[in-house]
Amino acid sequence: MPSKQDVAGLIVRLLRGIGEFVLVSLQAVLYCFRPPFRGGLVLRQMDFIGPGSLFIIMLTGVFTGAVFTLQSLYMFSKFNLETMLGATVALALTRELSPVLAALMITGRSGSAMATELGTMRVTEQIDALSAMAVNPIQYLFVPRFLAAVFMFPVLAMVFNMVGIFGSYIVAVHMSGVDPGNFIAKITWYVTGNDLISGLVKASVFGGFITLVSCFMGYRAEGGARGVGTATTHAVVISSVSILILDYFLTVLMY
Repeated sequence: MPSKQDVAGLIVRLLRGIGEFVLVSLQAVLYCFRPPFRGGLVLRQMDFIGPGSLFIIMLTGVFTGAVFTLQSLYMFSKFNLETMLGATVALALTRELSPVLAALMITGRSGSAMATELGTMRVTEQIDALSAMAVNPIQYLFVPRFLAAVFMFPVLAMVFNMVGIFGSYIVAVHMSGVDPGNFIAKITWYVTGNDLISGLVKASVFGGFITLVSCFMGYRAEGGARGVGTATTHAVVISSVSILILDYFLTVLMY
């Protein structure tokens, strides 16, 4: 049974960590608008987050659309609503599944890599060396990754949408006999630009937040290799849970 002192100490550490994260995140966002603007570093991070994650996004998107179609087809067939299958899958993908699942996949790949990279730099004193050379470590390490994530997450979410609908089309039309004209027509009729834009906005918010969390956890890592591993684990867990929490509040605000 933990004592009152242990609980109080845990609460204090938690609040201190949240406060530090908020301050560092505000600095990172403000530094996006202050020179020097390191375009080369941003492009390098965009390449790492975007094309580097393309395969896993496409693979996940195809099977997400396929599985969701199978489950929806089972229910719709009971009410003779197979013609609504395309619109249902497309709406689910554009509004919720695409930004959330894409963000979770990229968190496991790119977020963990960011936390590990910055954590290694911290424990090997490379971040201290940047400060000694009058280079702001938050501006140099956080900003390129933050901007790259904000730009690339919506692109990857859009790819997820396309391959997800493609997977749904294959299962519905070629494997289950749904009329292809109805499948496409219902998508164009019911899916609006607002549905697409809201999903892309979610993806951009997820990307920025995931990057800040991952970089922050690596930035404050300590304790050698063990500390880097702990920071990476915390970054992935906190980012994954935060995606689901943010998704709820963004959905409330947008719809």
